[in-house]
Amino acid sequence: MEGLQDSIHNRSLLAAVIGLGYVGLPMAVEMAQAGYRVHGIDIDTLKVARLRAGDSYVIGIEDQVVQSLTAKGLFTATTDYTAVAKADIVVICVPTPLTPGHQPDISYIAAAVEGITPHLKQGSLIILESTTYPGTTEEHVKQPIEAATGWTVGKQFHICYSPERVDPGSVNYGVKNTPKIIGGATASCLAYGTAFYGSFLNEIVPVSSTTVAETAKLFENTFRSVNIALVNELTPACEQMGVNIWEVLDAAATKPFGYMPFYPGPGIGGHCIPIDPIYLSWAAERQGSELQFIKLADATNREMPERMVARAVELLMKSGIFVKDARIVLAGMAYKKDIDDLRESPALDVYRLLSAAGAEVVFTDPMVPVFRKDDGTIIQAQPASPELWAWADLVIITTDHSAFDYQEMADHAKRIFDTRNATQSVHGGNIVVLGHPVNAPIPTETDTETEKMSTRNSPEQVGDSDGES
Repeated sequence: MEGLQDSIHNRSLLAAVIGLGYVGLPMAVEMAQAGYRVHGIDIDTLKVARLRAGDSYVIGIEDQVVQSLTAKGLFTATTDYTAVAKADIVVICVPTPLTPGHQPDISYIAAAVEGITPHLKQGSLIILESTTYPGTTEEHVKQPIEAATGWTVGKQFHICYSPERVDPGSVNYGVKNTPKIIGGATASCLAYGTAFYGSFLNEIVPVSSTTVAETAKLFENTFRSVNIALVNELTPACEQMGVNIWEVLDAAATKPFGYMPFYPGPGIGGHCIPIDPIYLSWAAERQGSELQFIKLADATNREMPERMVARAVELLMKSGIFVKDARIVLAGMAYKKDIDDLRESPALDVYRLLSAAGAEVVFTDPMVPVFRKDDGTIIQAQPASPELWAWADLVIITTDHSAFDYQEMADHAKRIFDTRNATQSVHGGNIVVLGHPVNAPIPTETDTETEKMSTRNSPEQVGDSDGES
């Protein structure tokens, strides 16, 4: 360890980060800012080209930071795995999605391990950060490397698992100040990984094994999934009972112990909450256990987009409009407020379901200029404007971005269905909020102002008059 401590102290270790997405790029930048030389490796040639041009595509990583680190020789981006041959530390941050059959897909991990193995040098440390099921590090990192090289973990090479904890768009927590769990395949592996991460992160949380670290990550987001599902299930019951769920949750949140708030919405999104519980459930079933809470929570959360569409159809019918004849604006496509991440976004399902029902659907999102439909068609965002709101028979707030002018929306829209409680401070009798009592008066077409009954334009023309968003 003495030689390792010297290498850490003088920053002579070289790192390679495999996968330069929402997890890998911030980690690579944090390492480089701490003085380590970092090779970022990604199979996406467009990402690598953008980084080489000093252009960051991850919120929170500024272009100037990438340009500065590149100019100092602390960060380089490449598609070539041979860069691993120079690395003392290899950190794997690749996606772990679900297969079409709702099973764990660790093909990206397998591909990364296959890519780095021929180039590993003795003494190197491999750290897996990708969220995955318990046992993955042992089965799909350690064992393949040992089989291919003849090395023994803890002697010729080292392995750790340290789950990513990234909150996209957060202004309070980043890579540096988020406690970092880490487990090692051996005691020496853990010591190596703890010393390295501890040299540039604020708090390291060592655990007894890679499997414990893997399970801890899955439990964190399973906890969130189950509690969100509870609130989503309670919401329609409160609506029917004449109770405002948002007021209930705000009141409950004043309890200073034994409680933390979760909120309803159009569904769950991102890479973690919709996926991690499935990895945990799959791993448990592999050992003969069935985690019923996880299955129920997953089913409850995944049916939320269908519930939102059913509610939208109901609101349109109250105005005498069939969904097949309706013009609908989705305000927000990202899965979360003030970010540009579309992964698993419930708004995508709402768009698909409404379009399949025959509605003319457009979207506006200050963070997402385009998205790709299942058939490959590229859909362009419309500028948020009074003309856009007035054009629609129904505006559905699917993401509560701060950039939206909700009062302007209420002033011009015929009707708004707010699935995020974004309009809580807005004045207007044309707003229906998810979780508010269903027996509250719902405005009819005759209640709206004449200016809201503007001449119908094609969606391509909406907002073109001033081009503002």
